Amino acid sequence: MSDTRRRVKVYTLNEDRQWDDRGTGHVSSTFVERLKGISLLVRAESDGSLLLESKISPNTAYQKQQDTLIVWSEAENYDLALSFQEKAGCDEIWEKICQVQGKDPALEITQDPIDESEEERLEELPETSHLVELPHCELSRLEEMADLVTSVLSSPIRREKLALALMSEGYIKKLLGLFQVCEDLDNREGLHHLYEIVRGVLFLNKAALFEVMFSDDCIMDVVGCLEYDPALVQPKRHREFLTKTAKFKEVIPITDSELRQKIHQTYRVQYIQDIILPTPSVFEENFLSTLTSFIFFNKVEIVSMLQEDEKFLTEVFAQLTDEATEASKRRELVNFFKEFCAFSQTLQPQNRDAFFKTLANLGILPALEIGMDDLQVRAAATDIFSYLVEFSPSMVREFVMQEPQQTDDDVLLINVVIKQMICDSDPELGGAVQLMGLLRTLIDPENMLAPINKTEKTEFLSFFYKYCMHVLTAPLLANTAHDKDSKDNFQTAQLLALILELLTFCVEHHTYHIKTYIMNKDLLRRVLLLMNSKHTFLALCALRFMRRIIGLKDEYYNRYIIKGNLFEPVINALLDNGTRYNLLNSAVIELFEFIKVEDVKSLIAHIVDNFYKALESIEYVQTFKGLKGRYEQEKDRQSQRLNRYRRDARSMDEDEEMWFNDDEDDEEGESVEKNRTEDDFSDSYGKYMEAKKGRSLQGGLKTNMWFLSCSFSLLVNMDPPFLRSSSRLICPGPVPSVSHCSGPVKETVADAHSSQLLPNSVLFPVETSGDPLLP
Repeated sequence: MSDTRRRVKVYTLNEDRQWDDRGTGHVSSTFVERLKGISLLVRAESDGSLLLESKISPNTAYQKQQDTLIVWSEAENYDLALSFQEKAGCDEIWEKICQVQGKDPALEITQDPIDESEEERLEELPETSHLVELPHCELSRLEEMADLVTSVLSSPIRREKLALALMSEGYIKKLLGLFQVCEDLDNREGLHHLYEIVRGVLFLNKAALFEVMFSDDCIMDVVGCLEYDPALVQPKRHREFLTKTAKFKEVIPITDSELRQKIHQTYRVQYIQDIILPTPSVFEENFLSTLTSFIFFNKVEIVSMLQEDEKFLTEVFAQLTDEATEASKRRELVNFFKEFCAFSQTLQPQNRDAFFKTLANLGILPALEIGMDDLQVRAAATDIFSYLVEFSPSMVREFVMQEPQQTDDDVLLINVVIKQMICDSDPELGGAVQLMGLLRTLIDPENMLAPINKTEKTEFLSFFYKYCMHVLTAPLLANTAHDKDSKDNFQTAQLLALILELLTFCVEHHTYHIKTYIMNKDLLRRVLLLMNSKHTFLALCALRFMRRIIGLKDEYYNRYIIKGNLFEPVINALLDNGTRYNLLNSAVIELFEFIKVEDVKSLIAHIVDNFYKALESIEYVQTFKGLKGRYEQEKDRQSQRLNRYRRDARSMDEDEEMWFNDDEDDEEGESVEKNRTEDDFSDSYGKYMEAKKGRSLQGGLKTNMWFLSCSFSLLVNMDPPFLRSSSRLICPGPVPSVSHCSGPVKETVADAHSSQLLPNSVLFPVETSGDPLLP
């Protein structure tokens, strides 16, 4: 069998019943020795890698849908699909599959999807039961037809047989012809039967039937049949809505007739699935899987066709960026792009990235800035912005920083998003929650690039805190302006909780910028006013904000908390909570437990000194007693440290006296000459003291110099032991105690102690105008 290559996309069905794009390549059917059979091979067109290798099994049920799709299941819960670019390619591969399985290529499915229990039941039935004989398409037999359609839904094989019969005889168009007759005659019974028939045919889940039912000639009659639900007293008016209320707006005329038809068809089929058909039960969940796939592939085709039409997109952007465009026209243009981006979410990541790159290259972000005064334009632009942030945060950050800085910060795109979050009219703030997530994505340093010549993190955070942070915190600061929580309704509390969540994220990830902002705005004190809110979730958000700050163990934050006495509102909330064992109680205790375990000394001292009397009665946890214990241990350590350096004068005198006595013991037994020399030294010292008493203060320093000269002359004649002990007074070494000096010498030594001059050299400075100190 020769290889036949056709361009295809490979899809697999995920757990959410959505199709995942596995890549684009070329398909061929060839014999694979390893699999020992004819197989379908798909090789990627980009690098030739193997995207799919699937043996055509004789027992596998292959299904052909929409002329360009082949769908099959290879294993339990593993569905595959090939989407062909051309119908001819799909037909050729379908013929190869049917040839291997020995089936007629005219069939839309090659095998009956039968489980074992179904096979057993079929074996027990007579041969004629395999055939489905349709009743003649007449008004009198509509009830019989309705019963037949309802009865086959529980049997996969009978559903398949019925679908084949409906296709082969062109039965659908005949039924829809009867619908027009019944409606003209106001035959309610017949219309109710037609409702059951059309609903059952949809639940057959066959793409070939959908192609007929959703064609331009038939789809409005199908909608008409579904209006006459027997459970309703009066029929719905879906056709009136689709033809009169729902208007197809072309912001730019679409010249491609195929594209126009595909857009109309997709909208109407989506309406049938979402509005008309009832929510399927647990047993009917898979009955409309093919309908979901039908809509999915239609959307993929629409986006691809629009994206490839460069002339169309260029003209749309030209009008969107033209400031002369009327406000109503601009609203339509922005809403078009909003829908366009929403459709793109059906694309797989690779194709979605290409789509948003196309929009970025055409200038979607600058275009969104124009006409922001209009509320509808602003709302739609915010939605488009959210799609772009999810695609590439760095691209959005780069654009925002390049915006011209005008006097009014409100015109900045990111500030428009923040205000949209703050002004969300939804009582549950669903849109605000989504926008808060987008803002967190933008300010998250984890997804900020840091190339060699560019520091995105520093530049963007500086920009954000300068131009945007005041807009974000405005509701918080306004609500706590008068030292109390002025507005405490549920919606305001929810909004403040969202803002606090974002600020808490900033504390964790923005070290410098948020610290400066908190200090300058005294933000923590304002936040802690919310501890008095009647909404416990808001009080917990405020407490969580403080907990993140303390968790950083930053002494700048600690000093700020101590100076502002910011533990007071937290402790008041704990005491006001009383004995209730709830989340607030646990969160406050966890905060103090963290301080105790981490031994944050400055905070422990502040808490014990100022609040222990109020907390000592709490005994169901040992947290506060533990804080007191830590505090006492630290005080003991400080006392011991001070005692080491502050020894009383008496103990110092006793120690030094023992030192001198030791020296005298060493000198016992020395020669009389030594004693005589020592006496001479004592006499000289006595004469010096008497002379000193009669001298004026001005000559004191020279006298000291003279005394040192004489003393040194005597000392050089002494024996080494005494010289060693005496030389401590004049030679380099430890500073002598003041208590062993007297008179002017004691004063001079005391001066040296106090000024700490030359602690390891000569104590007495030399007077430059006097005689030098003799050696």
